[in-house]
Amino acid sequence: MTTSAAYELAQVNIARLKAPLDSPQLKDFVDALDPVNAVADASDGFVWRLQSDSGNATDVPVFGDDWLIVNMSVWRDTNTLTAFMYQGQHRELLARRREWFERLQEAVTALWWVPAGHRPTVAEAEERLLHLRAHGATAYAFNLRTTFPQQEAHPLASRADEPAPL
Repeated sequence: MTTSAAYELAQVNIARLKAPLDSPQLKDFVDALDPVNAVADASDGFVWRLQSDSGNATDVPVFGDDWLIVNMSVWRDTNTLTAFMYQGQHRELLARRREWFERLQEAVTALWWVPAGHRPTVAEAEERLLHLRAHGATAYAFNLRTTFPQQEAHPLASRADEPAPL
């Protein structure tokens, strides 16, 4: 018997393309989008993913940067997310990510708990990433290395002497 949780796990990750999506350099990545998304959609614990009319989110703007692409989804919990991420074709693609995406110094992935049934927006995801970059892992925005229990969380107040995040 499955019980319904009050919270679900939202995740966002962004990547800066090394070449246009229609370039030969990104062909393997683009060709894998539909099959990998189909596996995600059928995975245990999968709830929702951001997609446009294209069936994926590669044309959804993030941070106002045409070279950034966004992936955002909601899962039952961290275990079901990591089970999907680190097996099968998704794992193979992760191993090749440096072929397609620039290595960014700042955090590109954030996790947070949302009330069950809530579907996060890109603006919400951007806010969580910026919070993680400014404050490190907190209950408001965290990563798989430092997780927090299911809960409602509020952003930390920025200190007056901190520069505003970009």
